[in-house]
Amino acid sequence: MTAPSLFRRNVEFEIVDMTAADCAEASSLHETGFSRAWSDGEIQALLAQEPVFGFMARQPGKRAVPGGFVLARLVEGEAEILTIAVLPKHRQSGIGWRLMGAVLRRLRSEGAESLFLEVDEGNEAALALYRKIGFSKVSERAAYYDNRSGAKTAALVMRLDLG
Repeated sequence: MTAPSLFRRNVEFEIVDMTAADCAEASSLHETGFSRAWSDGEIQALLAQEPVFGFMARQPGKRAVPGGFVLARLVEGEAEILTIAVLPKHRQSGIGWRLMGAVLRRLRSEGAESLFLEVDEGNEAALALYRKIGFSKVSERAAYYDNRSGAKTAALVMRLDLG
């Protein structure tokens, strides 16, 4: 079974390198999935750091808001997903899978040994994606996230060995 067939719809998107020109759109996307959204300035400051890179999911030839984006960082063989967001109307369409695939291809080509991320314990869709990719829980940060209702939830620290 191929990755796109695992999802409810297959919307046409291409995965492209993220640039500074994408930061405002990325900030708008980030706001759809996080109670404390990152500003375009915060995203641009991260993207300007040499070990940070990102990808955008864009519909070819359309000026619509991108379907999603991801930011990652690689230092000394160890990488981390800084953030990933998919526009709500495109969730479960395979965009998150494809964004993570782009990150994994780049990390493997650069010799990364492991990839870490943190995810809200209540984000079942993200957890399902990460487990399908092969991540496993290595730690937990209690009361780390504030959700939109003001409740505190734990962050699960997950790891994927790339070697």
